[in-house]
This record gives sequence, C-alpha cells and structure tokens, in this order.
Amino acid sequence: MMNAAHTPLPDSAQRHRLQARRVDFDFASTPLHWLSNDPFSTHIINGIHMLLPAGELWFCRVYNQALPMVTDEVLRDDVQGFIRQEAIHSRQHTKAQSYLEAHGFNVAFAEQAEWLFGTVLGDAPLGLKFLQRQAWKKQWLITRVGLIAAIEHFTGVLGQWAMDNESWETNGDATMVDLFKWHLAEEVEHRTVAYDLFEHLCRTQLGFYVSRQALMAIVFPLFLYFIAEGGRQLAGQDPDPRARKMARMLLPQILMKLQQVGKRTHNVPTFSFLLKATVRWLSPNFHPVHEGDTEQALAYLARSPAAQAAMNA
Repeated sequence: MMNAAHTPLPDSAQRHRLQARRVDFDFASTPLHWLSNDPFSTHIINGIHMLLPAGELWFCRVYNQALPMVTDEVLRDDVQGFIRQEAIHSRQHTKAQSYLEAHGFNVAFAEQAEWLFGTVLGDAPLGLKFLQRQAWKKQWLITRVGLIAAIEHFTGVLGQWAMDNESWETNGDATMVDLFKWHLAEEVEHRTVAYDLFEHLCRTQLGFYVSRQALMAIVFPLFLYFIAEGGRQLAGQDPDPRARKMARMLLPQILMKLQQVGKRTHNVPTFSFLLKATVRWLSPNFHPVHEGDTEQALAYLARSPAAQAAMNA
C-alpha cells in the first residue's frame, strides 16, 4: 500500500527552509522569580528546563533513525532542519538548568525525563529487546515518530500563544523571556514537520488518523503531568510561602490554579486553552499549519536579541 498522501498547504503557508540559530544566553543576572511577583507561573515554566533537554535529544535520535525512510526530498530537508533546531534547544535549556542550580535548586526531576525518553521510549523500552527485531523495529520507530507529532502539537500551539503574549515582556526578565520566545518562535516555524513526517510514514489515511488519536490519548495526560510535576518540585524548594503552597497541590488543583493564574496574569496559558487545542487535533481535517503564524514567528526572530547576535556572530 502507498504511504498516506500529504495534506496540501495553502499558498500563504508553504514551507521555507529551516535554519538553526546558534544562540547563547547568559542567566547570571536572571532572578529566580523571573516573572515578577508570580512564583506559580515562574515555576511552571522553569520546570520545562528539566524536561526539554532529554526530550529534544530523543526527538533528534528518533528522527535520525527515520530519515532513511523519507522519500520526499522537501520533507527530508525539513526533518534535517528540525533536528538542527531541536539540538540547539536542548543545549540552551541544559544551560538553564545551571541557572536553577545557581539559585540553590536541585534539578533531579531531569532524571525522570531521562528515564522516560531513554528507557521507556528508547530502542528497547524497559529492556523489551523484541522491539529491535526487524518485524517490530520499524513499527516501534513510526510509533515514536507519532508520539513526537502529538507532543509537537502542543509546542506549536504554545509557540503561537507566546507570539501573541505581551505580559512576559512587561513582567519578565529580558534574557529568560528571549530564551522562551526564541525557542517557541522556532516551534511555530517548524510546527508542520512532525505531523507531516508521521503522515508520510503511515500506510493509509485511516491508519494515520486512528493512530494519531490513540497516541494523543497517551500524550495529553502525560504532558499535563510532567508540566505540573516539574513546577511542583521546584516550588517545594522555594522558601516563598506562595510557592510552598503550590508544592502541596495535587494535579487537579494545579490545573485549576493554571486556569486562574492564566486568566488573571496572562503569564501562562490556561488549562482550557490546552484542552481546546487537543480537541482541534481530533478533526479529520486537522493540520498544524493552521495553528500558528509563521510570519509572526519570523518577525520575533528578526528582533530577538539572541537570534540577532547569533546571525551577526
């Protein structure tokens, strides 16, 4: 059977070649609560520093394995550009872990991320070596490509949320704001790649649709858990009593707080925002090209201090 056909993109959203911007950030002057007077949002977002380095290197490993299966030259170029961007994202968030440690925080949660991406989602998950047999190896690889597509749906929609966001520049440390907005602008820039790759590797449109829904059913709750737990673990180490209160919250309470704080401060997306983004994924007509504005992302990258410094280096 033939591979699933690509969803055609509107003329205004045709791909441009992805480039890796070799940015560098100095967090020496960045305060712990880099969002002023908002420890909840700060810790929720800072938790991402512990999750992303392992996750993005896993993206790169999986995609490097998938590259020989790509028969579309434009898509192959996109996947290679995606890999280069994600590798730099991983390095910069690893550097941000040092910023947390400089403030006296233990980043042991990063070890849970290493276990998830290295052991559970590795080539032989939990030692199940049968998945390395030829009959299963390709399917396990395509399954992981699909998991990345589901994860990248959230990075893409969060990227567009960040492009529309104005509160970070008003309330936040300029260096940390630029780190996240540079990263999320690139997520908008490459938002179609993971989805297109998964579609390319699936044999039929029906198989593609059913499998992407099944994988999202796994990814969405795990995404919520890891975002909440990373923030909760950091909050438990913060002497600020507002943060300590967050550390005692259960997942449903953190999601309720996310909704409340997001509505009040606009420093974090609301839970309802994430839920609506997930519902859109269910549509048979879904394509991530409609989830963001590439020109808006490129406009931010054109004024990002770190991205501009990298270009002029």
